[in-house]
Amino acid sequence: MNDENTSGGARSFRLHNTTVPARPLEPALYLVATPIGNLGDITLRALETLAGADVLACEDTRVTRVLLDRYGIQNRPFAYHEHNADEAGPRLLQALEAGRSVALVSDAGTPLVSDPGYRLAQQAIEAGYRVVPIPGASAPLAALVGAGLPNDAFLFAGFLPAKDKGRRDRLAELAVVPATLIFFESPHRIAATLAAAADVLGGERKAAVCRELTKTFEEFRRGTLTELAVFYEAAEHVKGEIVLLVGPPAESVAAEADVEAILADLAGTMPTAKAAAEAARITGLSRKDLYQRLLDMKERHG
Repeated sequence: MNDENTSGGARSFRLHNTTVPARPLEPALYLVATPIGNLGDITLRALETLAGADVLACEDTRVTRVLLDRYGIQNRPFAYHEHNADEAGPRLLQALEAGRSVALVSDAGTPLVSDPGYRLAQQAIEAGYRVVPIPGASAPLAALVGAGLPNDAFLFAGFLPAKDKGRRDRLAELAVVPATLIFFESPHRIAATLAAAADVLGGERKAAVCRELTKTFEEFRRGTLTELAVFYEAAEHVKGEIVLLVGPPAESVAAEADVEAILADLAGTMPTAKAAAEAARITGLSRKDLYQRLLDMKERHG
C-alpha cells in the first residue's frame, strides 16, 4: 500500500492556473464527498484533504484518478472496495495506528452511503481513531431538493431487493412511513420497481425519477406512481444512474374502525385482492396488510 503521500513533499492542488498548497492533516480517517457527475461540484476543503492526506483510499483508482488529474493532485489512490475490504481495511487501520492521515472517497458522492466505507469507519471508531466527515455532493439530497416532493421528513432506503417478492415486501414495510422515501435504482429495473410501488403504495402517490444528476443529460420526471410506471414500461434503453423518490402517504390515515368499514364495503363489490388494493389507495396503508385483514374479517364473519 502507498502509505505516504506521493507528491514528493509538494502537497497541493490546482484551481484554474493557480497552484494552492495543502496544509498537513492531523491523523484521522477523513470521509470525503466527491462529485456525483459534474467535477466542478467539489469543495475546497475536499481538494485540500485529497492533496494532503498521507493515504488516499478509493473504490476504483481509475475513477478517482480522473478527479485528481482535473485538479492537479499527485497523491496516488489506493483501492478499498467490497471485494478487498478484508485485506485493505486492516492496512488502512495500521496507517491510522502509525499516526498517518487517511482519506476515503467513493466513486461518487458521500462515502458510507450504500458503499463499504461504513465498515471501515465503524472499525476506526471502535479502535478509538478520529473520524472526520468532509461534506459535499450527495445524490439522495440532490434528488430531494429537485424533485418537488415534501422534504421536511425523508427516509433514504438504499437499493430495493432485486426479486419481485422481496421488493414488494420491503415496500410494504415502508408504506406508512410519514416521509418522502428515497431509493437508488438501476435503469433495467426501474419499470418493475415503479409497477410494484404503484401496486403496494398506491398508484396516486406522487413520485419522481431523477436520472443522471448533475450530468449533461440530467432529467427529473415527476408524476404519480401509476403515470411513471406506464411511462417507463413503454420506455426503451433507459440509461444512467437513477434516484427514485416517493412522496409520503396521505396525511389522514383512517382510524381502525374506518378501515374495517372501508374493507367491508369494498369486499362486497369486488374480489379480495382488488378490494385490498383499492383500500390501500384510499387509506395509505399497506396493501399486503389490508389483504390479510380482509381474510381475517371473512374468517371471523364466516
